[in-house]
Amino acid sequence: MSFSVDSPALLVLADGTVYQGCGFGAKGTTLGEVVFNTGMTGYQEVLTDPSYRGQMVTFTYPELGNTGVNSLDEESAAPQVTGVIARNVCDRPSNWRSTQSLSSYLEAHGIVGIYGLDTRALTRKLRSAGAMNGAISTKILDPLTLLERVQAAPAMEGLDLASTVTTPEIYEWSEATAAPWEFSDRLAAPDRSPLTVVAIDFGLKRNILRRLASYGCRIIVVPLNTPVETILSYDPDGIFFSNGPGDPAVVSAGIETAKALVQQDKPIFGICMGHQILGLALGAETFKLKFGHRGLNQPCGLAQQVEITSQNHGFALQAASLGSDVEVTHLNLNDGTVAGLRHRERPIFSVQYHPEASPGPHDSDYLFEQFVEAMGRYQATR
Repeated sequence: MSFSVDSPALLVLADGTVYQGCGFGAKGTTLGEVVFNTGMTGYQEVLTDPSYRGQMVTFTYPELGNTGVNSLDEESAAPQVTGVIARNVCDRPSNWRSTQSLSSYLEAHGIVGIYGLDTRALTRKLRSAGAMNGAISTKILDPLTLLERVQAAPAMEGLDLASTVTTPEIYEWSEATAAPWEFSDRLAAPDRSPLTVVAIDFGLKRNILRRLASYGCRIIVVPLNTPVETILSYDPDGIFFSNGPGDPAVVSAGIETAKALVQQDKPIFGICMGHQILGLALGAETFKLKFGHRGLNQPCGLAQQVEITSQNHGFALQAASLGSDVEVTHLNLNDGTVAGLRHRERPIFSVQYHPEASPGPHDSDYLFEQFVEAMGRYQATR
Protein backbone atom coordinates (compact mmCIF):
# COMPACT_ATOMS: atom_id res chain seq x y z
CA MET A 1 0.00 0.00 0.00
CA SER A 2 1.41 3.33 -0.99
CA PHE A 3 0.44 5.14 2.21
CA SER A 4 2.42 2.74 4.46
CA VAL A 5 5.93 3.00 3.08
CA ASP A 6 7.20 5.75 5.38
CA SER A 7 4.71 5.45 8.26
CA PRO A 8 6.17 3.33 11.09
CA ALA A 9 3.90 3.04 14.12
CA LEU A 10 3.91 1.49 17.59
CA LEU A 11 1.23 -0.08 19.73
CA VAL A 12 2.16 -0.27 23.42
CA LEU A 13 -0.03 -2.02 26.00
CA ALA A 14 -0.23 -1.14 29.68
CA ASP A 15 1.72 -4.26 30.65
CA GLY A 16 4.67 -3.12 28.50
CA THR A 17 3.99 -5.33 25.47
CA VAL A 18 5.10 -3.61 22.26
CA TYR A 19 3.88 -4.23 18.71
CA GLN A 20 5.48 -2.66 15.66
CA GLY A 21 3.51 -1.85 12.55
CA CYS A 22 2.66 0.82 10.02
CA GLY A 23 0.36 3.75 10.47
CA PHE A 24 -2.78 4.50 8.47
CA GLY A 25 -5.52 7.05 8.85
CA ALA A 26 -4.43 10.12 10.79
CA LYS A 27 -0.90 10.62 12.13
CA GLY A 28 -0.37 11.24 15.82
CA THR A 29 -0.74 9.54 19.20
CA THR A 30 -3.92 8.11 20.68
CA LEU A 31 -4.83 6.24 23.86
CA GLY A 32 -7.72 4.01 24.90
CA GLU A 33 -8.75 0.59 26.10
CA VAL A 34 -7.57 -2.06 23.63
CA VAL A 35 -10.33 -4.56 22.79
CA PHE A 36 -11.03 -6.97 19.94
CA ASN A 37 -14.00 -7.58 17.65
CA THR A 38 -14.44 -10.95 15.94
CA GLY A 39 -16.87 -9.83 13.21
CA MET A 40 -16.01 -10.65 9.60
CA THR A 41 -17.99 -7.70 8.23
CA GLY A 42 -19.38 -4.36 9.35
CA TYR A 43 -16.21 -2.48 10.22
CA GLN A 44 -17.75 0.92 9.48
CA GLU A 45 -20.73 0.25 11.73
CA VAL A 46 -18.32 -0.85 14.47
CA LEU A 47 -16.14 2.25 14.11
CA THR A 48 -19.14 4.60 14.35
CA ASP A 49 -20.94 2.79 17.18
CA PRO A 50 -20.92 5.16 20.21
CA SER A 51 -20.56 2.14 22.51
CA TYR A 52 -16.90 2.01 21.40
CA ARG A 53 -16.12 5.48 22.73
CA GLY A 54 -12.75 5.45 24.50
CA GLN A 55 -11.62 2.17 22.93
CA MET A 56 -9.11 1.06 20.31
CA VAL A 57 -10.57 -1.83 18.35
CA THR A 58 -8.51 -4.79 17.15
CA PHE A 59 -10.25 -6.46 14.19
CA THR A 60 -9.59 -10.19 14.09
CA TYR A 61 -10.69 -10.45 10.45
CA PRO A 62 -7.38 -10.24 8.52
CA GLU A 63 -8.20 -7.37 6.15
CA LEU A 64 -10.17 -4.15 6.48
CA GLY A 65 -11.27 -1.63 3.91
CA ASN A 66 -12.23 -3.90 1.00
CA THR A 67 -15.66 -2.30 0.62
CA GLY A 68 -14.56 1.23 1.47
CA VAL A 69 -16.76 3.67 3.37
CA ASN A 70 -20.16 5.24 2.67
CA SER A 71 -22.48 7.57 4.56
CA LEU A 72 -25.37 5.07 4.83
CA ASP A 73 -23.43 2.62 7.01
CA GLU A 74 -22.63 5.10 9.78
CA GLU A 75 -24.23 4.42 13.16
CA SER A 76 -23.44 7.96 14.32
CA ALA A 77 -22.12 11.17 12.79
CA ALA A 78 -18.44 10.17 13.00
CA PRO A 79 -16.09 7.40 14.16
CA GLN A 80 -16.27 6.93 17.92
CA VAL A 81 -13.21 4.73 18.46
CA THR A 82 -9.92 6.26 19.58
CA GLY A 83 -7.85 3.95 17.39
CA VAL A 84 -7.98 1.10 14.86
CA ILE A 85 -5.78 -2.02 14.83
CA ALA A 86 -5.68 -4.30 11.77
CA ARG A 87 -3.60 -7.04 10.17
CA ASN A 88 -3.88 -5.58 6.67
CA VAL A 89 -5.74 -2.65 5.13
CA CYS A 90 -7.04 -2.38 1.57
CA ASP A 91 -6.63 1.13 0.20
CA ARG A 92 -8.37 0.41 -3.12
CA PRO A 93 -11.95 -0.50 -2.18
CA SER A 94 -14.25 -2.25 -4.62
CA ASN A 95 -17.94 -1.69 -3.92
CA TRP A 96 -20.62 0.29 -5.75
CA ARG A 97 -21.64 2.03 -2.51
CA SER A 98 -18.13 3.14 -1.59
CA THR A 99 -17.38 6.88 -1.57
CA GLN A 100 -13.86 6.81 -0.10
CA SER A 101 -11.23 4.50 1.33
CA LEU A 102 -11.16 3.52 5.00
CA SER A 103 -7.76 5.16 5.50
CA SER A 104 -8.86 8.50 4.04
CA TYR A 105 -12.06 8.35 6.11
CA LEU A 106 -10.11 7.85 9.33
CA GLU A 107 -7.64 10.56 8.37
CA ALA A 108 -10.48 13.01 7.74
CA HIS A 109 -11.82 12.34 11.24
CA GLY A 110 -8.44 12.37 13.02
CA ILE A 111 -8.46 8.66 13.94
CA VAL A 112 -5.03 6.99 14.22
CA GLY A 113 -4.65 3.41 13.02
CA ILE A 114 -1.93 0.76 12.92
CA TYR A 115 -1.67 -2.30 10.67
CA GLY A 116 0.90 -4.92 9.78
CA LEU A 117 1.10 -6.45 13.26
CA ASP A 118 0.08 -9.95 14.36
CA THR A 119 -3.54 -9.37 15.39
CA ARG A 120 -3.94 -13.06 16.23
CA ALA A 121 -1.16 -12.80 18.82
CA LEU A 122 -2.64 -9.55 20.15
CA THR A 123 -6.10 -11.10 20.49
CA ARG A 124 -4.68 -14.10 22.34
CA LYS A 125 -2.87 -11.66 24.62
CA LEU A 126 -6.10 -9.80 25.43
CA ARG A 127 -7.99 -13.06 25.99
CA SER A 128 -5.44 -14.22 28.56
CA ALA A 129 -4.51 -10.92 30.25
CA GLY A 130 -7.80 -9.09 29.65
CA ALA A 131 -8.62 -5.83 27.92
CA MET A 132 -6.19 -3.11 28.95
CA ASN A 133 -5.20 0.42 28.09
CA GLY A 134 -2.82 1.02 25.22
CA ALA A 135 -1.50 3.66 22.87
CA ILE A 136 -0.90 3.88 19.13
CA SER A 137 1.57 6.42 17.83
CA THR A 138 3.15 7.35 14.53
CA LYS A 139 5.12 10.15 16.24
CA ILE A 140 6.35 8.69 19.53
CA LEU A 141 8.41 5.67 18.53
CA ASP A 142 10.14 5.15 21.88
CA PRO A 143 8.25 2.37 23.71
CA LEU A 144 9.12 3.60 27.22
CA THR A 145 7.90 7.12 26.52
CA LEU A 146 4.68 5.76 25.09
CA LEU A 147 4.26 3.37 28.03
CA GLU A 148 4.40 6.30 30.45
CA ARG A 149 1.49 7.90 28.61
CA VAL A 150 -0.49 4.65 28.75
CA GLN A 151 0.06 4.09 32.45
CA ALA A 152 -1.13 7.62 33.23
CA ALA A 153 -4.46 7.10 31.41
CA PRO A 154 -7.60 6.30 33.44
CA ALA A 155 -8.99 2.76 33.44
CA MET A 156 -12.34 2.04 31.79
CA GLU A 157 -13.87 0.96 35.09
CA GLY A 158 -15.33 4.06 36.71
CA LEU A 159 -15.48 6.14 33.50
CA ASP A 160 -18.72 7.90 32.62
CA LEU A 161 -18.41 7.99 28.83
CA ALA A 162 -22.13 7.96 28.15
CA SER A 163 -22.28 11.63 29.11
CA THR A 164 -19.80 12.42 26.32
CA VAL A 165 -21.91 10.85 23.54
CA THR A 166 -25.51 11.55 24.58
CA THR A 167 -27.43 14.01 22.44
CA PRO A 168 -27.04 17.62 23.67
CA GLU A 169 -30.67 18.41 22.96
CA ILE A 170 -34.05 16.76 22.49
CA TYR A 171 -35.03 15.94 18.91
CA GLU A 172 -37.58 13.91 16.99
CA TRP A 173 -36.26 11.25 14.65
CA SER A 174 -37.79 11.50 11.21
CA GLU A 175 -37.97 9.03 8.34
CA ALA A 176 -36.53 11.76 6.12
CA THR A 177 -33.16 11.27 7.83
CA ALA A 178 -33.25 7.48 7.78
CA ALA A 179 -31.49 5.39 5.15
CA PRO A 180 -33.63 3.32 2.72
CA TRP A 181 -32.83 -0.05 4.24
CA GLU A 182 -34.18 -3.16 2.55
CA PHE A 183 -34.56 -4.87 5.93
CA SER A 184 -36.84 -2.06 7.12
CA ASP A 185 -38.67 -1.88 3.79
CA ARG A 186 -39.83 -5.48 4.16
CA LEU A 187 -41.79 -4.54 7.29
CA ALA A 188 -45.26 -3.01 6.97
CA ALA A 189 -46.29 -0.58 9.71
CA PRO A 190 -49.22 -1.87 11.80
CA ASP A 191 -52.67 -0.35 11.23
CA ARG A 192 -52.95 1.63 14.47
CA SER A 193 -52.40 5.12 15.82
CA PRO A 194 -48.70 6.01 15.85
CA LEU A 195 -46.93 4.85 19.00
CA THR A 196 -44.80 7.46 20.75
CA VAL A 197 -41.46 6.25 22.07
CA VAL A 198 -39.11 8.34 24.19
CA ALA A 199 -35.57 7.03 23.61
CA ILE A 200 -33.04 7.89 26.32
CA ASP A 201 -29.70 8.33 24.59
CA PHE A 202 -26.67 6.79 26.31
CA GLY A 203 -24.90 6.43 22.95
CA LEU A 204 -27.72 5.54 20.59
CA LYS A 205 -27.13 3.67 17.33
CA ARG A 206 -29.06 4.90 14.30
CA ASN A 207 -30.31 1.46 13.33
CA ILE A 208 -32.23 1.19 16.59
CA LEU A 209 -34.16 4.27 15.51
CA ARG A 210 -34.66 2.79 12.04
CA ARG A 211 -36.10 -0.40 13.49
CA LEU A 212 -38.55 1.48 15.72
CA ALA A 213 -39.47 3.81 12.84
CA SER A 214 -40.12 0.81 10.61
CA TYR A 215 -43.01 -0.09 12.92
CA GLY A 216 -44.49 3.36 12.48
CA CYS A 217 -43.32 4.69 15.84
CA ARG A 218 -42.90 8.38 16.56
CA ILE A 219 -39.53 8.65 18.32
CA ILE A 220 -38.42 11.45 20.65
CA VAL A 221 -34.71 11.19 21.55
CA VAL A 222 -33.66 12.81 24.83
CA PRO A 223 -30.34 13.31 26.68
CA LEU A 224 -29.57 10.87 29.48
CA ASN A 225 -29.98 13.59 32.14
CA THR A 226 -33.48 14.61 31.00
CA PRO A 227 -35.86 15.07 33.97
CA VAL A 228 -38.51 12.40 34.37
CA GLU A 229 -41.20 15.08 34.20
CA THR A 230 -39.98 16.12 30.75
CA ILE A 231 -39.95 12.51 29.53
CA LEU A 232 -43.50 11.93 30.74
CA SER A 233 -44.67 15.23 29.25
CA TYR A 234 -44.50 13.58 25.81
CA ASP A 235 -47.10 11.08 27.04
CA PRO A 236 -45.10 8.17 25.59
CA ASP A 237 -46.56 4.75 24.90
CA GLY A 238 -43.15 3.28 25.68
CA ILE A 239 -39.67 4.21 26.86
CA PHE A 240 -36.44 2.95 25.35
CA PHE A 241 -33.01 2.82 27.06
CA SER A 242 -30.20 2.77 24.50
CA ASN A 243 -26.76 1.27 24.24
CA GLY A 244 -23.73 3.32 25.29
CA PRO A 245 -20.05 3.31 26.35
CA GLY A 246 -18.19 3.21 29.64
CA ASP A 247 -19.06 1.96 33.11
CA PRO A 248 -22.86 1.81 33.62
CA ALA A 249 -22.56 1.95 37.42
CA VAL A 250 -21.37 5.58 37.34
CA VAL A 251 -24.12 6.90 35.05
CA SER A 252 -26.00 8.15 38.10
CA ALA A 253 -28.41 10.42 36.21
CA GLY A 254 -29.56 7.55 33.99
CA ILE A 255 -29.94 5.17 36.92
CA GLU A 256 -32.04 7.63 38.93
CA THR A 257 -34.23 8.29 35.89
CA ALA A 258 -34.70 4.56 35.38
CA LYS A 259 -35.65 4.08 39.05
CA ALA A 260 -38.45 6.58 38.62
CA LEU A 261 -39.62 5.28 35.25
CA VAL A 262 -39.85 1.61 36.29
CA GLN A 263 -42.54 2.68 38.76
CA GLN A 264 -44.74 3.70 35.84
CA ASP A 265 -46.96 1.23 34.01
CA LYS A 266 -45.42 2.07 30.64
CA PRO A 267 -43.54 -0.54 28.58
CA ILE A 268 -39.76 -0.18 28.82
CA PHE A 269 -37.17 -1.82 26.56
CA GLY A 270 -33.40 -1.63 27.08
CA ILE A 271 -30.44 -2.65 24.93
CA CYS A 272 -26.81 -3.11 26.04
CA MET A 273 -26.05 -0.26 28.48
CA GLY A 274 -29.81 0.32 28.66
CA HIS A 275 -30.11 -3.28 29.88
CA GLN A 276 -27.46 -2.62 32.54
CA ILE A 277 -29.05 0.68 33.60
CA LEU A 278 -32.42 -1.02 34.02
CA GLY A 279 -30.80 -3.82 36.01
CA LEU A 280 -29.08 -1.30 38.29
CA ALA A 281 -32.36 0.57 38.75
CA LEU A 282 -34.00 -2.71 39.79
CA GLY A 283 -31.35 -3.26 42.48
CA ALA A 284 -28.77 -5.38 40.65
CA GLU A 285 -25.02 -4.82 40.41
CA THR A 286 -22.63 -4.80 37.44
CA PHE A 287 -19.07 -6.02 36.98
CA LYS A 288 -16.38 -5.64 34.33
CA LEU A 289 -15.79 -8.61 32.05
CA LYS A 290 -12.23 -9.76 31.49
CA PHE A 291 -12.19 -9.00 27.77
CA GLY A 292 -15.84 -8.36 26.96
CA HIS A 293 -18.10 -9.65 24.19
CA ARG A 294 -17.59 -7.97 20.83
CA GLY A 295 -18.62 -9.73 17.65
CA LEU A 296 -21.47 -10.87 15.44
CA ASN A 297 -21.90 -14.53 16.38
CA GLN A 298 -22.42 -14.67 20.14
CA PRO A 299 -24.90 -17.44 21.07
CA CYS A 300 -27.57 -16.45 23.61
CA GLY A 301 -30.61 -18.28 24.83
CA LEU A 302 -32.36 -20.31 27.49
CA ALA A 303 -34.42 -23.50 27.69
CA GLN A 304 -33.02 -25.09 24.52
CA GLN A 305 -33.59 -21.95 22.43
CA VAL A 306 -30.64 -20.16 20.85
CA GLU A 307 -30.16 -16.85 19.04
CA ILE A 308 -26.97 -15.78 17.27
CA THR A 309 -26.45 -12.21 18.35
CA SER A 310 -24.37 -9.10 17.72
CA GLN A 311 -22.66 -7.89 20.89
CA ASN A 312 -20.45 -5.07 22.10
CA HIS A 313 -20.02 -4.64 25.83
CA GLY A 314 -17.37 -4.83 28.53
CA PHE A 315 -19.66 -4.93 31.58
CA ALA A 316 -22.43 -7.30 32.66
CA LEU A 317 -25.05 -7.73 35.39
CA GLN A 318 -24.25 -9.90 38.39
CA ALA A 319 -26.79 -12.75 38.21
CA ALA A 320 -26.76 -13.26 41.99
CA SER A 321 -27.69 -9.62 42.58
CA LEU A 322 -30.97 -9.79 40.65
CA GLY A 323 -34.08 -9.61 42.84
CA SER A 324 -36.93 -12.08 42.91
CA ASP A 325 -39.07 -9.69 40.85
CA VAL A 326 -36.69 -10.08 37.90
CA GLU A 327 -36.54 -13.11 35.61
CA VAL A 328 -33.50 -13.97 33.48
CA THR A 329 -34.67 -14.58 29.90
CA HIS A 330 -31.34 -15.07 28.10
CA LEU A 331 -27.84 -16.19 28.99
CA ASN A 332 -24.67 -15.75 26.98
CA LEU A 333 -24.01 -19.39 26.14
CA ASN A 334 -20.24 -18.89 25.94
CA ASP A 335 -19.76 -17.83 29.56
CA GLY A 336 -23.18 -17.98 31.24
CA THR A 337 -23.47 -14.25 31.93
CA VAL A 338 -26.89 -12.57 32.01
CA ALA A 339 -27.94 -11.58 28.48
CA GLY A 340 -31.61 -10.74 29.00
CA LEU A 341 -34.15 -10.05 31.71
CA ARG A 342 -37.76 -9.07 32.28
CA HIS A 343 -39.78 -7.83 35.23
CA ARG A 344 -42.29 -10.36 36.52
CA GLU A 345 -45.01 -7.78 37.20
CA ARG A 346 -44.37 -4.83 34.86
CA PRO A 347 -43.93 -4.58 31.05
CA ILE A 348 -40.16 -4.10 31.35
CA PHE A 349 -37.54 -6.16 29.52
CA SER A 350 -34.01 -5.77 28.21
CA VAL A 351 -31.16 -7.59 26.50
CA GLN A 352 -27.40 -7.25 26.70
CA TYR A 353 -26.94 -7.75 22.97
CA HIS A 354 -27.94 -5.76 19.86
CA PRO A 355 -31.15 -6.98 18.17
CA GLU A 356 -30.95 -4.06 15.71
CA ALA A 357 -27.80 -5.68 14.23
CA SER A 358 -25.94 -3.32 11.89
CA PRO A 359 -23.71 -5.21 11.77
CA GLY A 360 -24.86 -8.70 12.60
CA PRO A 361 -27.65 -11.27 12.26
CA HIS A 362 -31.36 -10.51 12.52
CA ASP A 363 -32.26 -13.43 14.81
CA SER A 364 -33.32 -11.09 17.62
CA ASP A 365 -35.35 -8.54 15.69
CA TYR A 366 -38.52 -10.03 17.20
CA LEU A 367 -37.70 -8.08 20.38
CA PHE A 368 -38.70 -4.85 18.65
CA GLU A 369 -41.98 -6.48 17.73
CA GLN A 370 -42.51 -7.50 21.36
CA PHE A 371 -41.87 -3.92 22.46
CA VAL A 372 -44.28 -2.57 19.86
CA GLU A 373 -46.95 -5.10 20.86
CA ALA A 374 -46.56 -4.12 24.53
CA MET A 375 -46.94 -0.46 23.61
CA GLY A 376 -50.01 -1.30 21.53
CA ARG A 377 -51.63 -3.02 24.49
CA TYR A 378 -50.77 -0.05 26.71
CA GLN A 379 -52.19 2.38 24.15
CA ALA A 380 -55.43 0.38 23.91
CA THR A 381 -56.05 0.65 27.68
CA ARG A 382 -55.65 4.43 27.85
